[in-house]
Amino acid sequence: MAILSRARRVSAAFVRIADTLVVDYDVIDQLQTLVDESVALLDATAAGLLLVDPAGELQVMASTSERSQLVEVLQSEAGVGPCVDCFRTGAVVSVRDIAADGSAWPQFQSAALSQGFRSLHAVPMRLRGQTIGALNLFRQELGSLSAEDAAIAQAFADVATISLLQERALRESAVVNEQLQRALNSRIVIEQAKGVIAHTANASIDGSFALLRSYARAHNQSLDETARLVVERKLTISS
Repeated sequence: MAILSRARRVSAAFVRIADTLVVDYDVIDQLQTLVDESVALLDATAAGLLLVDPAGELQVMASTSERSQLVEVLQSEAGVGPCVDCFRTGAVVSVRDIAADGSAWPQFQSAALSQGFRSLHAVPMRLRGQTIGALNLFRQELGSLSAEDAAIAQAFADVATISLLQERALRESAVVNEQLQRALNSRIVIEQAKGVIAHTANASIDGSFALLRSYARAHNQSLDETARLVVERKLTISS
C-alpha cells in the first residue's frame, strides 16, 4: 500500500511539473517546481538547479533553501565542484561522504559541510549530446541515493530538459519566421520600387534594381529603406 501511495505521489509530481508547460510558461516557476518536488519525494534535504546561460556560464536558477543556494553559487562562481563536473561531463556525480570524498573540491567541501550537508547527488540535465545544467540533491545523511530515487531524479531532470529545449527551439523558430516574414515584406516593397524607377527613369526592370542597389550602397542605406522612400515618392532615382 505504501508503494502504491508513493507511486501515486510520483505520478502527481510529474503532473505538476507538466502542468507548468503551458503556452508562454514561466521557466523559473517550472524549475522551482522541479526542485520542490525533488525534495518532497526523494531522499534529499535540499535541492538546487544550475543552468548554463548563453555565455556558457552556470547560473543558479532554482533552490529550495538559502543553504543549498549558497553552496551552488560558490561552485558556479569558482567554476569547480561536483555540480559543475556533472554539467561538464554530462554524467551523474554522487558524493557519498563530502567530508571524506570531497577533497577534490576543497571550496565546495568546506561550504557544504558548513551548511550541514554530508552527501550530494548531482544529475545532468541532458538530452542526446546536449547538457544544459544539473539538478543537485543535497543530503544531511551520509550515503548515496537509492537506485529508485536516483532514477526518479533523472526522470525529473529529463522532463525539465526536454521542455526547456523545446521552448528554446520554438522561440528561435519564431525569430526565424519573423525574420523571414520581414524579408518577404521587404521584397514586395523592392519589387514595387523597381516598377516606379522603371517608369520614372525609363529603365528596364533589371536596370531599375541596379539603380536602386547602387543608390542604397552610395548613401549607406538598406535596400528596404531606399525602396520604401521610392515607393512613397520621397525619393526619385534616375539613371
